[in-house]
Amino acid sequence: MADEQIERPDGRVELAEDVVLGDPALFNHDLAPTAIAKRTWSTYTFAALWISMAHCIPTYMLASGLISAGMNWWQALVTILVGNTIVLVPILANSHPGTKYGIPFPVFARAAYGVFGANIPAIMRALVACGWFGINCWIGGQALQTFFKSLWAGWPGLLGPMSDPASSWAFGGHYPTEWISFALFWGLNILIVYRGMEIVRRFENIAAPYVLVMTAALVVWAIWKANGLGAVMRDEGKFHTLGQFWPVFVPSVTAMIGFWSTLSLNMPDFTRFGRSQKEQAVGQVVALPTTMTVFALMGIVITSASAEIYGKPVWDPVELVGMFPSRILVAISMFTVVVATLGVNIAANVVSPANDFANIKPGSISFKTGGLITGIVGALMLPWKLIADPNGYIFKWLLGYSGGLGSIAGVLVADYWFVRQKRLRLADLYRRDGVYAYGGPAEVVTETKGDKKEGEGLYRDGAVPNRERMRYVGSGFNGAAIGATLFGCALAWIGLIVKPLAILYDYAWFVGAGGAGLMYAFLMRDERTRLAFAHAEAERRPPPEVP
Repeated sequence: MADEQIERPDGRVELAEDVVLGDPALFNHDLAPTAIAKRTWSTYTFAALWISMAHCIPTYMLASGLISAGMNWWQALVTILVGNTIVLVPILANSHPGTKYGIPFPVFARAAYGVFGANIPAIMRALVACGWFGINCWIGGQALQTFFKSLWAGWPGLLGPMSDPASSWAFGGHYPTEWISFALFWGLNILIVYRGMEIVRRFENIAAPYVLVMTAALVVWAIWKANGLGAVMRDEGKFHTLGQFWPVFVPSVTAMIGFWSTLSLNMPDFTRFGRSQKEQAVGQVVALPTTMTVFALMGIVITSASAEIYGKPVWDPVELVGMFPSRILVAISMFTVVVATLGVNIAANVVSPANDFANIKPGSISFKTGGLITGIVGALMLPWKLIADPNGYIFKWLLGYSGGLGSIAGVLVADYWFVRQKRLRLADLYRRDGVYAYGGPAEVVTETKGDKKEGEGLYRDGAVPNRERMRYVGSGFNGAAIGATLFGCALAWIGLIVKPLAILYDYAWFVGAGGAGLMYAFLMRDERTRLAFAHAEAERRPPPEVP
């Protein structure tokens, strides 16, 4: 019922103190709504979060794939800026419910997909994060390997020579110490996650300015050493007309959107801690497109200068730093790479899938356990093999997967903004017999007062009167959301099979999001009318008193 939740003057909502939540299939303290008193993240926190996530090696190398496709440096930057500006739309749209209701992504998805159906988009999103987690762990491990080598030249061969690549498809071609470095970086990620979200916030706040300053210093050094900006900055590229540029620009923009399409879904995992809608929105708008573009520009400038210094353009910063003659400079640079990779990996690739895996069985899987599952799955995906072809994996894979994630985004945006018009029944997101069970109303039930330990979301005997609410009987799956998602995926991916429709694949994210969103809105049009009528009726009743 409406009096189960309290809306504050600033629009943020929290549960009434006496609401009972305890179903282990849907609730644990990591997935519970964040109390308003604990929503402390400011504009700087969200800006630092994005700065830290954007300052990573994949961003640094992002322009390399675009320039190798024939773009010049400014065309590549425009493509990156446009893509990251567009992706702000679903990011901000899905950030709103996190701040308003204090809920993480998998709980927010329950409104559209059903309390159990939400596992479908959660797992789809989690699997891609596991892949990214593994890749960033391997990159971080390689940075640690170079860092240790700078301290002691004999480190690589300490445990034996490099294995023969032909000896093992999965593990051949690496020094034994590389696996030690990989394991150390992997463990550092898991350790920080086990310390909780507050330590994540503190780390991101520190990492963001540190990496920015150190990269800027590297830019200055590169320009000074090369006596200018270098050949890459002077290259005019292959595309001199809009007709030549457009066929490459469109799929490239889609790939740029795919770069953060995972975060466009699960930003509620972070905005649930926001102090206000304004602070989370301003922090993200200011930081995301500007940081991605500026950091990619830094990568272009440094790479262009490296062509003058070393005779060839070196896009991989780990390889570039390894060429430095000074061990101290190599050590400092590799430490910076480790901090940068750790920052993006924890925020983008551990926090969210940890919540997604916890959503499968909250009573048994905590946030910490979900983080450990993410780490194990990421390692089992053999990231050193995936990154062996970074162009094929990061760009072709991003382009394709963006269609699936775009379809989920389309459903979530249509459900929250069009069907429900930003109104959710917070307690029912944690009940198998609530309105998000997607079944018919069965009966009015009276909640029984409990006597539980403080902090479990229940109340003590005699504290408040009993509360009545409607009980629903359903499967917990919303067929309309699942069907719309499949429809969006089919539209986005059909171009892979039917060549005359290949253009749909070039626009995969747009096609998936638009197709799924429109289909969902059509299928749920009667529900939208019913909810609007029910809200109008509720508005005629006096609101509950705010304590």
